[in-house]
Amino acid sequence: MPSAARDTFLRESRIAKLVTLREDGAPTVQPVWFEWDGATAAIFTDRSSAKVARIQRDPRVALTVETGVGVPEAWVTVEGTATIEPEGGMELARRLAQRYYAPGAAATAIASWEQRASEWVVIRITPTRIGSLAE
Repeated sequence: MPSAARDTFLRESRIAKLVTLREDGAPTVQPVWFEWDGATAAIFTDRSSAKVARIQRDPRVALTVETGVGVPEAWVTVEGTATIEPEGGMELARRLAQRYYAPGAAATAIASWEQRASEWVVIRITPTRIGSLAE
């Protein structure tokens, strides 16, 4: 997939799967919302989440995004290194809620999350390899 098409694909609202590594090296996968800025992917999560602990121990991650069944096959996989940014989590959560929830549900979720605004962090993935396919 050409890089411009890949960037367009990643900027659309899609659920991604984040792969992190357990202490024994085994992979584990979680569905996540994400934001692609053309160079890095950002995910928000609670600073005490298991994802954060795994990334702090081993920052190697992968993020994969694909189309659903019944449409032409397309996917992008971002392999890279993740960092934890202590600031900006609530701002990212607000932006993503507007993309992934209907308006009423977004407002309800944001109000709930803002009660714990200081707990949200950003997982920032810097790619070392990007693979993709589009039919």
